Amino acid sequence: MKTISIVVPVYYNEGSLSHLYAALQKLEENLLQKQVALELIFVDDGSGDDSFFELMKIKRARPATKVIKLTRNFGNIRAEKTGYRYVTGDCYCALSADLQDPPELIEEMVDYWLAGQKFVICVREQREDPPLTTFFANLFYKLVRHLVIRNYPRGGFDLALMDKAMLPYMLNSGKNINTAMFAYSLGFEPTKISYKRQKRQFGKSRWTFAKKFNYFIDSILGFSVIPLHLISWIGITLAIVSFLYGAYVILDVLIKGIEVPGFASLFTLTAFLFGLTLTMLGIIGQYIWRIFDEVNGAPESVIEVELLD
Repeated sequence: MKTISIVVPVYYNEGSLSHLYAALQKLEENLLQKQVALELIFVDDGSGDDSFFELMKIKRARPATKVIKLTRNFGNIRAEKTGYRYVTGDCYCALSADLQDPPELIEEMVDYWLAGQKFVICVREQREDPPLTTFFANLFYKLVRHLVIRNYPRGGFDLALMDKAMLPYMLNSGKNINTAMFAYSLGFEPTKISYKRQKRQFGKSRWTFAKKFNYFIDSILGFSVIPLHLISWIGITLAIVSFLYGAYVILDVLIKGIEVPGFASLFTLTAFLFGLTLTMLGIIGQYIWRIFDEVNGAPESVIEVELLD
């Protein structure tokens, strides 16, 4: 019998876990009819509510469930990758604990996998999110398609089923990485399933604007050198413009005589160039920090409790 492993990062999800478990029980029954077993792996990413208590209830009801608790909040991506270390199935996926990505989609994904597909993704065609969230999400994926991966799904995806052949690459990916984009970049041709992202019914999202912005920076800088190319071209352009302006000033002095330059224009130009320099240094610093974070030996996550079979 083949096995699918489902990794569920948990962060302040006490309200949805019982409902999620009920949905996963139904999914397990349906999968068994297809001769596919289910391996459940929950990773508590330092939740400050009763999420771990709810996970223990699931563990008692289903002893085969794996529960891992991290010492603090390391972030959804790192919690997800921690769960990947415990995957033993023939295929696997990461599932959000808030039920916005319906677990029943996994059954359809498994059908494609059983038919021979190694990579199946659920693409968001619509989403029941606040207007501002939808706006920034659409903007993010437009930038991703223009700057990083041209054929990346327009609505993006989080839920993806991957064959175990992809697991070593996912485990060896960098610390600051967008796992969905990384999986897509491996080159496996994805089978796409369209769905409507559900409205959050339980709890409050901890996916703050600051976290979304950092996620955007990680996604762009983690996969593209276009920002470095951009600042290089800006530098070259400014150098040419400065040279031409300098030549113009010299000719103007030779022809018309010495004039006192305007303070306002000089101050504006200096302030603009100074701000541009700091921006460029910031972009370079982001790349340097990612190099440092990869080589400094710090762990991606630290496990406090490990409850296996």
